[in-house]
Amino acid sequence: MTHSRELLRKTNTGKLVKSVLGKQCSIFEWQRKLPNPELLKHIANQSVALLYPHEDSIPLGKQEASFDAYILIDATWQEAQKMVNHSPYLHDLPKVSLTPSTPSIYKLRRNQKETGLCTAECVSALLSLDNNAEQANTLHEQLKAHIKSLL
Repeated sequence: MTHSRELLRKTNTGKLVKSVLGKQCSIFEWQRKLPNPELLKHIANQSVALLYPHEDSIPLGKQEASFDAYILIDATWQEAQKMVNHSPYLHDLPKVSLTPSTPSIYKLRRNQKETGLCTAECVSALLSLDNNAEQANTLHEQLKAHIKSLL
């Protein structure tokens, strides 16, 4: 789920995710007052978790990666918090988090959380947890190239 401003940023990594995963993922633009009906349908029909660092989040490990789908918030940290707070359909979803073993390589923005990861890093970690190393590595390499092109 992407904030409308994020779609316009050169530093956006959600587009990299879509380029690697193709039809395996969807990008839904967040609308405060009008949730995307297709996203609501996914939430209603699947075992969906919200990947979001929160005090109630369950850290993901190989044994817990058993959801059909994950919703990631593609935005700045400040925008992401607003999106979650103003989206009641996300409130009851199980919240999961990642525990990165290495710091983020994404240094293109200010005000980053020390243990935070960009969208592409999160998806790469999810792919690794799902034993999909090839796509995880492809995404990670594309992220490195994207970062290098913007520096």
